[in-house]
Amino acid sequence: MFEKIKETADFIKNIIQETPDFAIVLGSGLGALVEEVDAIHTLDYSEIPNFPQTTVVGHGGKLIYGTLEGKKVLMMSGRFHYYEGHDMQTVVFPFRVFKLLGIQNLIVSNASGGVNPNFNVADIMIINDHINMMPEHPLRGKNIDELGPRFVDMSEPYNKKMIETAEQVAKDLDIKVHQGCYVSLQGPTFETPAEYGMIRAIGGDAVGMSTVPEIIVAKHQGMDCFGISIITDVGGPEIAFSVSHEEVLQAANKAMPNVILLVKGLVREYELGFSTF
Repeated sequence: MFEKIKETADFIKNIIQETPDFAIVLGSGLGALVEEVDAIHTLDYSEIPNFPQTTVVGHGGKLIYGTLEGKKVLMMSGRFHYYEGHDMQTVVFPFRVFKLLGIQNLIVSNASGGVNPNFNVADIMIINDHINMMPEHPLRGKNIDELGPRFVDMSEPYNKKMIETAEQVAKDLDIKVHQGCYVSLQGPTFETPAEYGMIRAIGGDAVGMSTVPEIIVAKHQGMDCFGISIITDVGGPEIAFSVSHEEVLQAANKAMPNVILLVKGLVREYELGFSTF
């Protein structure tokens, strides 16, 4: 596996010839952020050795290198999910590549269901913690010692300095944001009312089908992580609203202008070089 990761990283290095300041991963319906990047190189996933392919509507399937707010960024338009049939090592493969590219800072976004009663559709939640309920762990099996330790400290999965910076950006731009805990389930079914209630009962504020395995692997490698969720539906034991993928994309589109402003502000204002390690 390490040789495949290295082969992919070497391929990308030979094209971009620089170390990006940030890796940015876009979730369902969040592809409009791509248009904000001054692209230097764009690669279809199919062009990249060993790279998986995305199968989900709303996920672009491109790797874009360029500048955003004066910083160098490598952006994934479309991620890989466990529910697509990928094993967990495939799901997190790009994040392994990020490490070998020398990237320190990771920004991930997702669409999620809100279970906090204070949340509304199209609200923005900055992730400050998570609960992993995936059926397979991305670090299960033989440890890749070249990338990180066997046992990983998860006391600060989401970088506090990044969260503080994003909160200040939101305040300056008068953008309403929440902070909360994201719970990751396998999918691909949306949750039942009782399952939404379970998520709330165990301390979750939002639930989705991605992100957590990516953050675990990034932390394994010593990266600094920031996560943002768009609340695309709300649920609970007392709520039985129907939800579809199309409605998720519509809600993501509604929130997109503020998400773009928030991510651009974070990239612009975050002090590079800060690390918890």
